[in-house]
Amino acid sequence: MLKTVETFIREQDLIPPGSTVLCAVSGGADSICLLHVLYTLRFRIGFRLIAAHYNHRLRGAESDRDEKFVAQFVSLCCGATRLADGSTLPSISLYTGSGDVAGQARLRGTGIEETARDMRYDFLRQTAREAGADRIATAHTANDNVETILFHLARGSGLRGLGGIPPKRQGIIRPMLTITRQQVEDYLFRRSLPHMEDSSNSSDEYTRNRIRHQVLPVLEDIAPGFAARLADTAALLRADEAVLTAKAQELADHAAPWGGGLSIDSGAVACAPDPIASRALRLLLGRLWGGDRNCSAVHLSALLRLCRSEAPSGELHLPHQTNARRAYDRLLLVPRLGPIPLTEGPLPLPGELDCGPWHITCGEEVYQGQRQGSWEFWLDRASVPALLLRGRRTGDRLTPPGRLGKTVKKWMIEEKLPRFQREVLPVFDCQGRTAAVAGLGPDRVFAAREGQGSWHIVISSVEA
Repeated sequence: MLKTVETFIREQDLIPPGSTVLCAVSGGADSICLLHVLYTLRFRIGFRLIAAHYNHRLRGAESDRDEKFVAQFVSLCCGATRLADGSTLPSISLYTGSGDVAGQARLRGTGIEETARDMRYDFLRQTAREAGADRIATAHTANDNVETILFHLARGSGLRGLGGIPPKRQGIIRPMLTITRQQVEDYLFRRSLPHMEDSSNSSDEYTRNRIRHQVLPVLEDIAPGFAARLADTAALLRADEAVLTAKAQELADHAAPWGGGLSIDSGAVACAPDPIASRALRLLLGRLWGGDRNCSAVHLSALLRLCRSEAPSGELHLPHQTNARRAYDRLLLVPRLGPIPLTEGPLPLPGELDCGPWHITCGEEVYQGQRQGSWEFWLDRASVPALLLRGRRTGDRLTPPGRLGKTVKKWMIEEKLPRFQREVLPVFDCQGRTAAVAGLGPDRVFAAREGQGSWHIVISSVEA
């Protein structure tokens, strides 16, 4: 088994020479086996090893027993090793931590298993930083992988879920992913290595235990070696997933920052095949959320429908206070900050102020013939003694330079201004007449001419 694990480590580049590995040790058979295997291989591969144990305080005296056992095992079985050349490898250092998992689960409103995992990994990552470890090794085996795959299959899963547990991801490595639980037990037996049994592992209260105790034995009876073969299948599926994810990343890389979130061409997403498009959307949400948890297939399907809809506008509410908005040819993924009301009031001439979600500046200068834009324009100072900022009203009209006059509402639709913006775009009112509209530009009656004194107005998003 040592050779199998060493080969897997080298093939998957799990532990480059010179690395420092933190091994998570619960005291159970799998983690004791992993610790001893890494302890044995550390000279052959060339890495530094440390250990860490987290007490979840869920099983009372039994949890404390496991913590004491791990400390004793590390002290007695992982001491300094004298090498043939006379040099000595140091003994393994052990870091311990604990937390009130049950109490935190009640506070968070999350399940015990989920809370325990989050708290345990928070401890492991913090310990790795403090100890200078660049890898965290966990004792997941081929059996764990099979249980994970069957669990995902039962719930309904895509290719990523059916690929099971990856050998490495985000600094976490699983050196024993091709080793079965029977091989672990044989290894411990032949070396007379003790371990602790977690009493909760015998309970079928947890879904994984039911798969382990009731489902896997049947499958192994029908097809001996099922766990090992499914692990091989999972590796093939992960390779397929990697190719699709790389293609999706190419699409996601076209997204640009927008209003504290991201903007991407909705048509490009809509035209991509479903496996690419859904993965690209998952990557974009992951970029916003710092991970793609709670990004379910339902959310991804709804986002894809939004991109492919013939309607130019639409909105979805997503987890983590995020909104997805369709704005004609753009898909916007932005924080759900809530509407910022557009308050009516005078614009200082010259001066600046925030008006709802917009920051508006007004400067005094001679107009040099620059292009009049939608968000930056020049108004004739002589024709505009004062400006009132307000929201759009029914009947407001605008006649841009060189174009016909229409209602502001029609202009907003023709210029494809997002629906969610239309009610918060300020109208620049000069004594009851529309001098300009944010996002559309000036009216020709009030637009400055070359050489005239002007008000130079620039409108930008407060969020940006």
